[in-house]
Amino acid sequence: MENKEKNVLGPKKTLVRIIKTLFEFYPVMMPVVLFCIVFNAIISSIPAVFMQNIIAVVENSWQSGDWNSVSGTILRFTGILAALYILSLIASFSYSRMMAVITQGALKKLREKMFNGMQDLPVKYFDTHNHGDIMSYYTNDIDTLRQLISQSIPQLTIAAITSTTVFCVMLYYSVWLAIVVICGILIMLYLTKKVGGGSAKYFIRQQIALGDVEGFVEEMMNGQKVVKVFCHEEESKKDFDKINDQLFQVAERANKYANTLGPLLNNIGNILYVVVALAGGLLLAVKAPNLSISGLPMGISIAVPFLNMTKQFAGNINQVSQQINAVVMGMAGAQRIFTLLDEEPEEDQGYVTLVNAEEEDGQLKECEERTGIWAWKHPHKDGTITYERLAGDVRFENVDFGYEKGKTVLHDISLYAEPGHKVAFVGSTGAGKTTITNLINRFYDITDGKIRYDGIDISKIKKADLRRSLGIVLQDTNLFTGTVMENIRYGNLHATDEECIGAARLAGAHDFITRLPEGYKTVISGNGDNLSQGQRQLLAIARAAVADPPVMIMDEATSSIDTRTEAIVQRGMDALMHGRTVFVIAHRLSTVRNSDVIMVLEHGRIIERGSHDKLIQEKGKYYQLYTGAFELE
Repeated sequence: MENKEKNVLGPKKTLVRIIKTLFEFYPVMMPVVLFCIVFNAIISSIPAVFMQNIIAVVENSWQSGDWNSVSGTILRFTGILAALYILSLIASFSYSRMMAVITQGALKKLREKMFNGMQDLPVKYFDTHNHGDIMSYYTNDIDTLRQLISQSIPQLTIAAITSTTVFCVMLYYSVWLAIVVICGILIMLYLTKKVGGGSAKYFIRQQIALGDVEGFVEEMMNGQKVVKVFCHEEESKKDFDKINDQLFQVAERANKYANTLGPLLNNIGNILYVVVALAGGLLLAVKAPNLSISGLPMGISIAVPFLNMTKQFAGNINQVSQQINAVVMGMAGAQRIFTLLDEEPEEDQGYVTLVNAEEEDGQLKECEERTGIWAWKHPHKDGTITYERLAGDVRFENVDFGYEKGKTVLHDISLYAEPGHKVAFVGSTGAGKTTITNLINRFYDITDGKIRYDGIDISKIKKADLRRSLGIVLQDTNLFTGTVMENIRYGNLHATDEECIGAARLAGAHDFITRLPEGYKTVISGNGDNLSQGQRQLLAIARAAVADPPVMIMDEATSSIDTRTEAIVQRGMDALMHGRTVFVIAHRLSTVRNSDVIMVLEHGRIIERGSHDKLIQEKGKYYQLYTGAFELE
């Protein structure tokens, strides 16, 4: 597996990207939410101002002995404060409702972007990444991001605005006491950076370890029959314990840091409250001049509200600390999500396309309707366009290839398959047979040499059009949740029911399908676990048949079918392959006897080629395989 932590965005860039994404998805609603949050935060910061004014009125009346206007002033302040609180309640209700819409909508759109982007990733990505870990992006990482968007970001925004507003009011009332608060806040910020920064790296590792656990569980679920057949239950438990222990270790460290921060800040906040009370009392006792922006003298009307503001200020800092877990986990999940979104899509610089064509006066002409004739539409630099009939002529010219740079697995491969020819590849496991077919599909691009399709370099053909012209039946059959008919139609979404049934007859699948409980309407689930391996393979062959491509690739297509079923399938396969270019990979040498040419591969090189009779006469490697064993190991 590749390094999973590479190309990970930093925390600041991740947060900025989250905010930009939210504004991109909801350009109108997000500013409204932001306004409501700011309004709510400011309103929650000003009770101290009203308290100071009320105490000042009472204090002045006490000194002057005039109590006539006190009740009216208090009622006026109380009424204004009540009105502001009602507006704050409305703002709070509004942004909470809108944030629910924004959160779920944003997650829905992110899942769509992730899935749509995943369809454009090269096959290599899925070969080098654990499938369970990829699933973790859609489950764990999305869930941590949900909590970050719906709860942490609004609460942190409110805490930041409230703290800023309260601090400005503090400076307005008393610079001396504000300096005391600043000293306490600096200690809090230092601890937050030290402890919170320590937890961040472990939360990122926790998300990765969680993906590893899910990947292992998925692998064990898919391989339960193998596990039980080989009595590997205890070993599986031990392997799981190792991975689970790794998750425990990083999760324990992450939460240890995060859970320590809350109590620390809470106690520092309490201590700060006491220190401010002592400082305020001292300033009152010595009647020290009050440094303040307002110029108000130090008195009870300043000291009492200041204590409340100190408690509120420290409470906001503590609230931020309580969100550290959710913030760090959400950021770790967002980093992984953005890493997936930023994966380079499969490159495709092809410009030759596959179009429907009709023949007019001996010339091919593009048309909209399906005529049964396909042509390659080849635009040239001079602005002209030529059309080449899709025939299925495939040629390899001195092709080299390696999955990794510097490790060549195919050496100087040259071969040609003319339209209607059947080319078979034989050789031991790892000889390079399947690799050759992967190159025809352009699942991987060659290192050196040329592959031509109807005389056109396949690097010039758009990958989607190239693959549309190829039919493939793999050894590992993949069926999808849906009816039998829908699984066959997967090969050609425009095929009629009659065409799907015809393809099933051709593949030899019609007989067993009609015996299913609901025939072609029978629902397949769990990758066809309610079908035998041979039945699943027959459906895969029918799916390829309905696509009606000029080139077929059969990668161990009959390896999972018993001898009796193979005879049935072989008749259908022969009919299916008639007139088409066919590449066959088979372990059973009996299935390649009627091939036009047989290629014998060893260590990525073609060491023999020819018809069955020719290779038998030469008494080389193929002869040894054929006479020694009818199955290649």
